[in-house]
Amino acid sequence: MTRRFDSAGLTFRQDYFGDPAGWAALVNLLQDIFGIDIGPLQQLGGPDPSSMPFGWFDGNGELAANISAFALPFVINGRIVHAAGLQSGAVRPRWRGRGLYRDVTVKALDWCERQGFEAVILYTDKPSLYEPYGFRAIPLHRYEGAAPAPSASAAPARLLAPTHADDLALLQSLLKRRSPVSTSLGVTVNAAMFLINTQLDPDIRLSFLEDRQAAIAWKIDETGRFSLLDVVAAEMPSLAAILGGLEIVPATVEVLFCPDRLGWAGVPQPLESGTRLMLRGLGDTIPNFPAMLSPMADF
Repeated sequence: MTRRFDSAGLTFRQDYFGDPAGWAALVNLLQDIFGIDIGPLQQLGGPDPSSMPFGWFDGNGELAANISAFALPFVINGRIVHAAGLQSGAVRPRWRGRGLYRDVTVKALDWCERQGFEAVILYTDKPSLYEPYGFRAIPLHRYEGAAPAPSASAAPARLLAPTHADDLALLQSLLKRRSPVSTSLGVTVNAAMFLINTQLDPDIRLSFLEDRQAAIAWKIDETGRFSLLDVVAAEMPSLAAILGGLEIVPATVEVLFCPDRLGWAGVPQPLESGTRLMLRGLGDTIPNFPAMLSPMADF
């Protein structure tokens, strides 16, 4: 039985982020469906230049369905993978059931294959939606444990505000030359996603360790638990140096990626989240050690 596809009253468009009206239509779609405002991304350097959106528009310029592909190289088990990511997948309720999302997903995956990407990854809370396209869930783990003694030799960090021009320029420079946080699993490039995530979650703190040339994305809760979300640096500082620079002595630590480059060994714990990381390609490859991609690599 042929699955239904009905695009009556709609126009297909591709590669519309350079059109202010097209970009605004995506901003409105994600705000309406998920309550996520990616509008500030334009003041943070704009969307990833490799982005390729696919969407169906109505006669008023409203985006009925969208998915966007972009280059997202990552490291897994010490190997750099030429990969793409999919994000911003959504369909407005009144346009659902017409096969529009299936259509843009197929178009995006076809584009990824033509570009020569060897793998595609995405985050979703509906993994069964993507399994028919060859995606499979990757188990995710965070790490927790006691805090190491802060390094007394670390210079004090300062807070960064990405909305300030000088701090934004510094972050963009660091993001261009960052190394993966882990050899087990970690992105090599994610500037746009990192920057917008600093605006989407008000609890994220961003600090700069000048002596280590490292930007630290972190949180601390009322119980004194320190959460390390990401480290943007050419050379990874140790967790002891990070805590020394931040001048904090947390009760406990959780690291939201494999800490193999932090000089600290926590205990891996399955990530309790409804969101799953899905991978298409690379056979049955999974990280050799429990791992997850930094939360700063997704929105």
